[in-house]
Amino acid sequence: MMRIAMAVVICGLIVAAGCSSEKAESVASTSVDLSRYDKVAIVDVSGAVYGEAVKNQITDLFAMELTRKGYLVIERAKVQKILEEQKFQSSELTTSEGAARAGRLLNVPAVLLINIPRYEDEKLSMTAKLVDVEQGSIIWIGEGSGTTGRTMATILGAAAGAVIGGAAAGGDSSDRTIGAIAGGVLGGVAGHALSPEQQDQVKKVIQKVCKDLPSRLAGTASKR
Repeated sequence: MMRIAMAVVICGLIVAAGCSSEKAESVASTSVDLSRYDKVAIVDVSGAVYGEAVKNQITDLFAMELTRKGYLVIERAKVQKILEEQKFQSSELTTSEGAARAGRLLNVPAVLLINIPRYEDEKLSMTAKLVDVEQGSIIWIGEGSGTTGRTMATILGAAAGAVIGGAAAGGDSSDRTIGAIAGGVLGGVAGHALSPEQQDQVKKVIQKVCKDLPSRLAGTASKR
């Protein structure tokens, strides 16, 4: 019975792993010339992600897209160091006004705020806001969502690990086995670094979010 239950759960998860989709949209202020914003600091990654590893990965992926568009991005470690020296509270970064104050401390014309309201059950949603430091106004905003699916090898490995863990604990019921497998595979990784597969999916979402971000490279259209 336990083996049958394992087979059913694993087959279902393998089918689910093959599904992956991303969607996004963004809007830029038509009254602002974004070409004058030569430097950008990513000051906050908030929401359903915890731990510096995953925040650094998300910051780097956004920095890659901003750099591709011609923006000079301030290193996150430098941003954190300056804000810590100024005793700037992280709670102050969640608003456009607070982010603008941080931008003035960092001596940059614009700051980027990233929020991840959902990161669970292999689903991700995010918003990103580019804020004018002088005015405290939003000059570009984008949002997107997608899945952070895992490969078949990852699923089988997680399932095997869950079963071994259940056996070591002395549990032998089918219900416990199913719960262990589902928990091992579908459990959130919000506090840990993204796996290569998850990072690739998050990167795709970020690319779509930033697709319509105006480029500072004169005469160069977005290649995406």
